[in-house]
Amino acid sequence: MGAELEAPAEIPPELRHRAPLSYPNPLAGNPAGLKKAVSVTGLEGGTAELADPKYTRLALALMNMNAVHGGAACHWGGPAAFAEIMSAIHGIMFAAADWKAAFNFVNDAGHAENGIYALKANYGYAGLDWADLKGFRSVSSKLTGHGESHLFADGVMVSNGPLGSGLPIAQGLALADKIAANERVTVCSISDGAMMEGEAKEAAAAIPGMARCGQLNPFVLILSDNNTKLSGRIDEMSFGMKPSFTAMHDLGWAVIEVEDGHDLQAVYNGMENAVKSASNHPEKPVFLWVKTIKGKGVAKTEQSSSGGHGYPLKNGSELRPFLEEINGGPVTEEPFAGWMAELEAEAKAKAEAAAAKPKSSGPKANKVQAGYPAAMITAAEAGKPVVSVSADLQGSTGVAPFHAAFPQFSYDVGIAESNMVSVATGLSKQGYIPVVDTFVQFGVTKGNLPLTMGVLSQSPCLAVFSHCGFQDAADGASHQGLYYIAATAAIPHLTQYCAASAEEAEWAMGSAIEQFCTARAAGKSPDSVLFFCGRENFPVSIKPDGASYAWGKAMVLADTTAGKDKSVTISAVGYMAAHALTAAERLAEQGIGAIVLQNSTPNKPDVAGHQAALAKTGGKLVTLEDHQKVAGAGAILVAALAEAGATPAVKILGVDGAFGQSAYSAIELYDQYGMGPDGVVAAATAL
Repeated sequence: MGAELEAPAEIPPELRHRAPLSYPNPLAGNPAGLKKAVSVTGLEGGTAELADPKYTRLALALMNMNAVHGGAACHWGGPAAFAEIMSAIHGIMFAAADWKAAFNFVNDAGHAENGIYALKANYGYAGLDWADLKGFRSVSSKLTGHGESHLFADGVMVSNGPLGSGLPIAQGLALADKIAANERVTVCSISDGAMMEGEAKEAAAAIPGMARCGQLNPFVLILSDNNTKLSGRIDEMSFGMKPSFTAMHDLGWAVIEVEDGHDLQAVYNGMENAVKSASNHPEKPVFLWVKTIKGKGVAKTEQSSSGGHGYPLKNGSELRPFLEEINGGPVTEEPFAGWMAELEAEAKAKAEAAAAKPKSSGPKANKVQAGYPAAMITAAEAGKPVVSVSADLQGSTGVAPFHAAFPQFSYDVGIAESNMVSVATGLSKQGYIPVVDTFVQFGVTKGNLPLTMGVLSQSPCLAVFSHCGFQDAADGASHQGLYYIAATAAIPHLTQYCAASAEEAEWAMGSAIEQFCTARAAGKSPDSVLFFCGRENFPVSIKPDGASYAWGKAMVLADTTAGKDKSVTISAVGYMAAHALTAAERLAEQGIGAIVLQNSTPNKPDVAGHQAALAKTGGKLVTLEDHQKVAGAGAILVAALAEAGATPAVKILGVDGAFGQSAYSAIELYDQYGMGPDGVVAAATAL
């Protein structure tokens, strides 16, 4: 046997701490007081004034309706479940003489951030008022779809879109406070769905271990456990989380349970106990396990299998009974009654305008992603071993029709993108054709290493990564994957495919499945193929008459160069081709010709096709992509052309090193960042 390890030497007190760099905290200080309050009794007697959860839900419903009228998606179920939890947390934090010195607060339930905006408007925190909520998710508001500290620095400490990422950040905050010798408690709120993520599980294991070693300041984790995620009940759709939560005790957490998360008194006292316990025993963090109902406040959403995850109302004409159910009777208090009337009038005006508007005779439109499940179903019906592996978003990515047609070959691994891709690697190794799906922001980040390991193990997969770039307009910067091409372009044996239409998406997925089968039959490993698409509607087909799709070839979508003295090549990626075609029409009116190419495989561009177009347009090139300029499709294309001896005059259109923000629709952001049709026309004219 080897010698026993010696215990680490005790660190002298004077060497335990070190001051951090001077970095001013931009968060607003304590608010002045509440507009709509309710009283609770503390554990040691006395009363506390908390934000009334009923008014949080009323404001939440109204602000969501404003966003829906603007054209944005938004969330009701999660923030409705969190209303009492957030009321208790903020009541305790804001009761401190200087809440910023006493607490860190991280919300890892990004879908609940709009409920926090409503609560903060009740407090008047960071200058918010009820009227500010009306701009929620608009391009002119700092109240984005998920909390964004780069836009709302005085109101949001940590940006919180990707589930499970806030808890490990909170761990870092508690560690920093320990090093700096700050007397501060870190509080983190999280949903049961977020606790499925690997990084959340890693932090849940690490926090009690580090605390036991004296490395963390007091830590409180509050869970909203409602057994519900986007695709339905967690224990029915994937796996129950109760064993994971029960195991928190064995991991080293002090567990406090609150059986009714909508009993504000019970939640408040539970939170009091949690903060007291963590403060008195920083070596043992506290896990406050609160049972909630997603969509609380309205029977229909409470009973929904998704808990009313999005927002169930389509316009203000449906709003009054929804609000009356929340309120428990007619809504007469201001500003809610007046706000409701405004939205009802707006809905009526919209309906009248829609009825008077002539029906469009333009091309049929649909989401690009609609083509992918169609091809998957066709292949499965032909006996090909196609298997779908999802991470709760199959309804949003468009893959749900395959799940409905072939439930026996469809699996939901929960909110765990890394696990999803790795599971697909195992399926591929055994001879199946796995198709994974999620939002691009999560697929290329949390799935990046598993994608690499898959091709390294000769076990590729196909992927539908939707909501690319600004196409996830309303959710804001945290969900807008503006570097998906750069993040995956250099992975060997991987092809990126960006379809411009649902028709092309169906062809491309069918072609990829056939290539998969052909390669396996020859004893070879096919490429992994990542299909990138948006979420908004585009023409079902933009393929010119007589043209045909060809893998790896840039299709000529339009050529208006005949008879023009000046012309330009426009190379557009995927659905951005629709904007390029509009720009080409406008340029033609100005006497400038254009060849519009659909650069469908950005990491393997068709150099010969682009060279042929450039030869006709005097070597002038505009590239257009829903992506950062750095290391994107334009940069890859220009490098490939240069290597082939072509040096065109170039304008690369994309995002120039900035984060995005919420907007009601993507076109607002394309115009703001110079990537819409006007931006293409300006770039072409400049060349």
